[in-house]
Amino acid sequence: MVQSTAKKKKAGNTYLTNFVKGFIRENPIFVFLLGMCPALAVTDSLETGLGMGLLVVFVLTLSNIVVSLIKNLIPDEIRIPSYIVIIATFVTIVEMLTEAFAPPLYESLGIFIPLIVVNCLIMGRATSFASKNTVLMSAIDGLGMALGFTVALMLIGFSREILATGAIGYGIYLPLPVEGSLFNLSYALFNMEVFVGPAGGFLVIGIWLAVFNAIGQSKQRKKEEDRRRWIEKKKREAAERKRKKAMESAGGSA
Repeated sequence: MVQSTAKKKKAGNTYLTNFVKGFIRENPIFVFLLGMCPALAVTDSLETGLGMGLLVVFVLTLSNIVVSLIKNLIPDEIRIPSYIVIIATFVTIVEMLTEAFAPPLYESLGIFIPLIVVNCLIMGRATSFASKNTVLMSAIDGLGMALGFTVALMLIGFSREILATGAIGYGIYLPLPVEGSLFNLSYALFNMEVFVGPAGGFLVIGIWLAVFNAIGQSKQRKKEEDRRRWIEKKKREAAERKRKKAMESAGGSA
């Protein structure tokens, strides 16, 4: 019973670790620099970033599941083409759904919806993870990485929109029941239209990359410091054991 409980707890921790890794530790945009094209092109507002992220969540999660289900049925010679067909199928579905239920988002994202097929994140997770793991683990990995990608797009979109307009619009691109805007910051202070264009996108992405790099370096320094303290502790313990052994030897000799 105890062993069974321990195994379940370990499995739960593994699932949780696999899910949350895409948010910070292995964030697709801010750590691996994957999907930089949509990160720059469709994040001039929070809603467009969120919309693209939701489409990627749909495609990445379902493609991971299907790849994991049929991985043993696909010959190595046609593995990559098969994955592309699977991903393209889900992209076609999500493109038609977006056009039907969110026309403004469809018009705003434009060519970047079909370009999800060649998103390095989706193909990378299919080849490096889903093709080697169980269906459940692949689903969790796809969902976690896609949500991490979505959060990154939202951070970039939020930063660019607030700096450019001083407000955050809602219901403009997504089919929400109401339409309006949040905040009402000083227009003179935040009227920086450069953040709507590519230059502003590069600048905001660079700032967020610096933030995530700082977080990663801080964690690495803490890890190294903990390791150094652990080594020093073991050295002290070894020296203490050696001293006690010497004292025992001296006492025995006397």
